[in-house]
Amino acid sequence: MAQFFSIHPDNPQLRLIRQAAEIVRAGGVIVYPTDSCYALGCHLGDKDAMTRIRAIRQVDERHHFTLVCRDLAEISHYAKVNNSQYRLLKASTPGSYTFIFEATREVPRRLQHPKRNTIGLRIPDHPVVQALLAELNEPLLSSTLMLPGDEFPLNDAEEIRDRLEHQVELVLDGGPCGLEMTTVIDLTGDVPELIRQGRGSLAPFGIAHG
Repeated sequence: MAQFFSIHPDNPQLRLIRQAAEIVRAGGVIVYPTDSCYALGCHLGDKDAMTRIRAIRQVDERHHFTLVCRDLAEISHYAKVNNSQYRLLKASTPGSYTFIFEATREVPRRLQHPKRNTIGLRIPDHPVVQALLAELNEPLLSSTLMLPGDEFPLNDAEEIRDRLEHQVELVLDGGPCGLEMTTVIDLTGDVPELIRQGRGSLAPFGIAHG
């Protein structure tokens, strides 16, 4: 049975953040709010929890997981970032973007795309996530909370609890987040490539609307 924490979206209670971090460290799968929509998260090194998220989403190993990071320094630890890419990131983070990068050796192979050796990374602009990442002191392995057969991501924490109470350990209720997913930008090539148009603006990347 999932625990349910009602957490303040702008000033998250430290007591609840610490409990959430402990659940993650213990191998739990959590649902948490972001600056785009709710997401599933687990400990970076937990293979079993990652497998459970795949089962909830019904996706295979070709699905890009996202490392949710605190800042650019953390991103550059897990992704191969050149100077021009760094400038793009600096201009667009934190925000509702997921960036596809070539992974460094710090990223376990099971988290990388099996053919491309890439990883999704993002820095959300949401106080709850930032507080949780600060408490964990490492990235959160994450995936959008989009359930099989649904047209949109789940946005109501009560409905999330009803549908997932036996599949996750914790639902962090930070109120409605929205239904738009992140904009996904592939930065592995010479120029940024739009993979998915979402909440994040394309203006920083010189990309026409897809």
